[in-house]
Amino acid sequence: MSRATNAPASKRRRKRRLQQARGFYVARSKLYRQATEAVDRAMRLATIHRKLKKREYRALWIVRLSAACQQHGLSYSRLIEGLTKAGVALNRKMLSEIAIHDPEGFAKIVAQAKAAGGASAD
Repeated sequence: MSRATNAPASKRRRKRRLQQARGFYVARSKLYRQATEAVDRAMRLATIHRKLKKREYRALWIVRLSAACQQHGLSYSRLIEGLTKAGVALNRKMLSEIAIHDPEGFAKIVAQAKAAGGASAD
C-alpha cells in the first residue's frame, strides 16, 4: 500500500506559514523550517508584548500625571486620593490627555481634588 501524504493540505499549510513569515530576513522568509521557528517565536513574543503594552502605557500615563501634578503643587497620589473622594470618575488615560491638551481644564480638576481633601497631608 502506498503512503498517503495529503499533499494539497500540506502545501496549503506550508504556504500559509511562509506567508506569515513575509518580511523576515533571508532564510527566515524562504525556508520552511526556519520560517516556522521564526513565526512561532514572533507569535509568542506578540502575545507577551500585548500584555506588557497595557502595563507600559499605564506607567506612562502615571508619569505624565505626576509631572502635571507637580506643576500645580500636588503629588500624584494626593491627586488620585482627592479625585476618589470627590467622586470624579476619570481614568488615568483621560486625565493625562486632559493634562497635555487642556491645561486649564486640568487645573480645575486639580482644584477639585484639593478641595476634596487631596492636599490634606502636605
